[in-house]
Amino acid sequence: MSRREKLTQRLLNRPRDFTWDELTGLLKGLGYEAVKPGKSGGSRRRFVHKTAPPITLHKPHPGNIVKRYVIDDVIGVLRQEELI
Repeated sequence: MSRREKLTQRLLNRPRDFTWDELTGLLKGLGYEAVKPGKSGGSRRRFVHKTAPPITLHKPHPGNIVKRYVIDDVIGVLRQEELI
């Protein structure tokens, strides 16, 4: 099983300790690229894909753990676009 497959399975299990680094690594593996935030971007991060709609997320802070509702939203978009 590849790293991307392991991360995908972990995401689908909706763990309470899924990290921002794991999420961004998975999105990158699925063809998303992070867009550099502007001056007033704050904690918002945008990920774009050639064929799928962009995903805009708030980077967690001060910790690194992604909120469960964010995981659910990402799963929804990735399933809708048949990326997972």
